[in-house]
This record gives sequence, structure tokens and C-alpha cells, in this order.
Amino acid sequence: MTIWFTGLSGAGKTTIAEKLVQVLRDRGRKVEILDGDVVRTNLSKGLGFSKEDRDTNIRRIGFVCNLLARNGVFAIASAISPYRSVRDEIRATHSDFVEVYIRCSIEKLTERDVKGLYAKALSGEIKNFTGISDPYEEPLNPEVLLDSETETEEESLAKLVARLEELGYVAPAVTA
Repeated sequence: MTIWFTGLSGAGKTTIAEKLVQVLRDRGRKVEILDGDVVRTNLSKGLGFSKEDRDTNIRRIGFVCNLLARNGVFAIASAISPYRSVRDEIRATHSDFVEVYIRCSIEKLTERDVKGLYAKALSGEIKNFTGISDPYEEPLNPEVLLDSETETEEESLAKLVARLEELGYVAPAVTA
């Protein structure tokens, strides 16, 4: 299956995705994570941040996720993936797909941004920054909605795992 994390930069996608990887591995699952930043450095090197390039990057991540999923691997994508239409396109090519939206306000993201990217984007130093000078289209009906502004990482992870169990993708943990 594919678990697709989406949300603004710094919302917590990779943090929660990495925690989920450990939960799934502890439950005997094969898991691979495709992080947007890592994919951009390797699989999508040379792409810029135009809408077309962003869409190409997301399609590449979706393609690899589909290859992994159809071979029995839990494929986890952690990428901003700002455009709803491309996320929906990826969903349509996967038989088992769970969209996880990690919501967080621009104000909170700016406050917790150690690299200062939001401040630079807000001042105009960084162009085409998703959520500031470029659009981010929130999912309309994600299977899982996490709020990194109001939930702890542990609460978000527990909520996500419970939902995956509820949907039948993950068996409940065996307790001794």
C-alpha cells in the first residue's frame, strides 16, 4: 500500500513518517520511505520549482511508491505535494492509498522554523515558496488528518496507526 503524507514545509511529515516506519517494521512489515527532499536530490535532480517541475517530482514519487506497493512493500511518501489534482492522479493509480494531511498554520510554522525559510519567503527573499508565494491546496477528504500545531508527535502517530488498523491495513499490536 501507499501512505502519502502531505502538508506544508516543516509541518512534521517526515518526523511522523519515520516514526510510522518503525511501528510498521516492528509489526513485521517491509517499508520504504520516499522523502521529498531526498528524492529531489537523487531521482529528481535538476527539477526546479515551477508547477510543471513540482508535478513531475510528485509523479516520480508516486510511480516508485506504486512499484514498491505492488511488490508487498509499504511505500511511504513524505512530500509537500502542493497540488490536489496531482495527488488525486497518484491516488487513482494505486489500489491501496491512504492520504495523511498534516495541518499547521503559517504562523506556527514560521515560529518553529529554525532555518528561517518562512521569514525569508515572507520578506520576498525566497520565491515560489509553497504556502506563501506559491499555492498549497489542502486535501478535501484525507483518510487521516493530523494537526501538528495541537497534537504531540506521539498523539499524531497513535491517531495514524489507529486509523490504519481501522482501515484493515495494519493488524493491531499484540500485547503480552
